[in-house]
Amino acid sequence: MGQIVFYNELVMTICVLGIVLFLIIVLLVFSLRASGRAAKATEPLVNQMLMMGDGLKTMNESQHVLKGGLDSLASVQSQAMQTMESRLGHVQQQMQDKLHEGAMKNARALAELQERLKDTLQGSNEKTTKSLTQLQERLVTIDKAQMNIEKLSGNVLSLQDILSNKQTRGAFGEIQLNDIVQKAMPPDAYRFQATLSNGKRADCLIHLPNPPGPIVIDSKFPLEAYEKIQAAGTQGELQSAVRDMKTAVRAHIRAISERYIIDGETADGALMFLPSEAVYAELHANFGDVVREGFDARVWIVSPTTCMATLNTMRAVLKDARMKEQAGAIRKELGLLNKDVERLEVRVGNLDRHFGQAAKDVEDIKISATKAGNRAKRLDAFDFADSKDISAENIVSIESENG
Repeated sequence: MGQIVFYNELVMTICVLGIVLFLIIVLLVFSLRASGRAAKATEPLVNQMLMMGDGLKTMNESQHVLKGGLDSLASVQSQAMQTMESRLGHVQQQMQDKLHEGAMKNARALAELQERLKDTLQGSNEKTTKSLTQLQERLVTIDKAQMNIEKLSGNVLSLQDILSNKQTRGAFGEIQLNDIVQKAMPPDAYRFQATLSNGKRADCLIHLPNPPGPIVIDSKFPLEAYEKIQAAGTQGELQSAVRDMKTAVRAHIRAISERYIIDGETADGALMFLPSEAVYAELHANFGDVVREGFDARVWIVSPTTCMATLNTMRAVLKDARMKEQAGAIRKELGLLNKDVERLEVRVGNLDRHFGQAAKDVEDIKISATKAGNRAKRLDAFDFADSKDISAENIVSIESENG
C-alpha cells in the first residue's frame, strides 16, 4: 500500500510540473508572435515545446497505465487478503466446531464410562455379598455336621458300664434284650416289635446300613428245655432233656431263619438272644453240633455279654456309616465352598480388570482433554505453526490432525 501512495504522489508531481512548463511555453510563443521579430527563431523552440508536450502527454498516458496496474495490484492484494481472512475464519470455525464436538463426545464417553463403572461396581458388590453369604451358610452347615459327629462320639457308651449292670430280676428274654439294646444303641438305630413284610413281628430290628442291612434279634428262646436239663435227677431224664434241648434249639433256629431272614429286606442273617450266660456256655460246651447248624442257617447265637459286644460292633458300623454320610456332606459343602471361592476369585479378577480399563480410559480422556486444551490455547493466541505457508492447498483438516 505504501508503494502505491508513493507512485500516486510522483505522478501528481510530474503532471503539475508538465502543466506549469506547458503554460510557460505557451506564454513564450504568444510573446514571440506578438513581437513578430523572432518568428523564425522561435519556430524550433515551438517545435521543441510541442515535442515536449507530446512527451508529457505520453508520460501522462504512461502514468495512467501505471496507475491502472497499481490499482489492479492493490485489488488483487485486497482480494488475496480477504480470501486469506475468509479461509482463516473458516479454519477457525472448523477447529472450534471440532473441539466442541470432541469435548461433547469426551463428556458423553466419560458419562457412559462412569455409568458402566457404577453398574459394574454395584453388580460386583452384590455378587460379592451373595458369595460371602453363601460362604457363611456353608460354614454353618459344616459346623452343624461337626457338632453331629461330636455328638455321635459322645453318645458312645463304654462296654464296662454295660457289663457292670447287675440284673437281679428273674425276668429274661425281651426285658433283658430291651435293656441291653437301649443302653448299647442310639434311639434311632433300632425298633422293638417291628412288623416285617411277611407279617412276622420281630422282637428287635437293628437298622444297619446296606450291606448287610437291617438285622433281627429274637429273644424267645425255649428255656423249658434248659430247665429240664438242670432238673434231671437220673441219667435217663438227662438224656431225654438233652434230646429235647437239641430239638427245641434246632426248631427255634429254623423258625428264626424262615421268619426273619428276608431277601432284599433284612440282612442275610439273624441273632438268637440267650438271656443267660449259663445257657450260652451249655450250648457251646455240650451242643457244638447245634451251634454249627445255626451257623449254616445264618443264625448266630449270642449271650448278654456277646450280644453287647455285637451291638457295640453294630454301633461302630452305624457310627462309621453316619460319619461317612457327614463326611460326604462336608465334602459336598467343601466342594461348594471351593466353587464359591473360585467364583469369588474370578469376580475379583474381573473387577480388577474393570478398574484397570477404567483407569486407562480416564488417562486417555485426560490426554485428549490436554491436547484439546492446547489446541484451543493456540487458536486463541492465533499461533499457527508455519502460518506463512498456509494456503488453500496446505490447509489440513481437523480429522487428519486428530488422526
